[in-house]
Amino acid sequence: MVGGGKIRVTEDSFGQVPTPQGSLPVKRFTLSNGTGGEVQVINYGATITSIKVPDRDGQLGDVVMGFDNIQGYLDVSNRYLGATIGRFGNRIKEGKFTLEDGKSYNLTINNGPNHLHGGHQGFDKRMWEARVDDDAVVMSYVSQDGEEGYPGHLLVNVRFEWTRCHELIISYQATTTKPTPINLTNHSYFNLAGHGAGPGLEGHFVQLNADSYTPVDANLIPTGEIKSVEGTMYDLQKPGQSLAALLKKFPPGPNGYDNNFCVNRDSKKTGIQLVASVEESGSGRGLTIHSDQPGIQFYTANFLPDEAAQEAGLVGKGGAVYWKHGAMCMETQNYPDAINHPNFPNGVLLPGEVYNHRAHFKFFTTVKST
Repeated sequence: MVGGGKIRVTEDSFGQVPTPQGSLPVKRFTLSNGTGGEVQVINYGATITSIKVPDRDGQLGDVVMGFDNIQGYLDVSNRYLGATIGRFGNRIKEGKFTLEDGKSYNLTINNGPNHLHGGHQGFDKRMWEARVDDDAVVMSYVSQDGEEGYPGHLLVNVRFEWTRCHELIISYQATTTKPTPINLTNHSYFNLAGHGAGPGLEGHFVQLNADSYTPVDANLIPTGEIKSVEGTMYDLQKPGQSLAALLKKFPPGPNGYDNNFCVNRDSKKTGIQLVASVEESGSGRGLTIHSDQPGIQFYTANFLPDEAAQEAGLVGKGGAVYWKHGAMCMETQNYPDAINHPNFPNGVLLPGEVYNHRAHFKFFTTVKST
């Protein structure tokens, strides 16, 4: 056991990753709070592999999708289960951008005609240095100048903290040697009924603190418009909205939510503010999310295998089969393609500046209604 205080941090092996220079050991860290809850994270992709929290009856359940061993994370493509995403989370149109000095850049293309989640080998597919810092785990990675087409050496630190009241705090920090786009986030797939609860997200009720969103084109690239959610399926501002019922209203196809919502931020306050809240009626588990970022990408696992189309399901932890609409991602971040839209929040980090991003995921339980 390492670490001190009220949170225990233990380390064990999670297999090995083959590289041209030989295999590298993957470390898994377990953060336990002494009241039953725990988080596990590995240094491949700075990936969250498990979050166990109690239901209203005190029974523990794992509420994020993942795999039992490293091979699952090496085999999976375009899923990003639990991973830290970078250098720029979400999409950049055609992988192109121009900085203020007039220099243009071309990133790797890995999502149709566009760049997604850092490219072919984004931060989710990199080995990170890991250390225990008191009651937390810190992952560090140096992204080289030119990696996936990005300019500048980028030093990134991601800190994972777990509290006695079942709150996961993720803190991101980065510095660069050249101006560069940056947009870090975590890509955990949540199902509060349990990671293997199946498709549909039945019993989940969602609320987003956002009165506008950024519409996208056929390739999920923002058009540049910031549009009110009023009168649309994207109006998730009121509590108690059934996510399962909303998903059934979408037309056939890879449908569902995969949209950036513009968080309502109190201009008189700084730091983290409420972004979203989710409750699951069967288990009584709930989750609130606070962050200091301007947006949240709400994604309902539309591109996981489709059981209705008789596709082969994705086999995860304990043999659980993962399906389309079997989970949701709540990615606190800047707006997609922000580098190419002057009206979006700034997405460029300059030398001498420090990128900071905090996200708090607080789990709770509700009393069963009578």
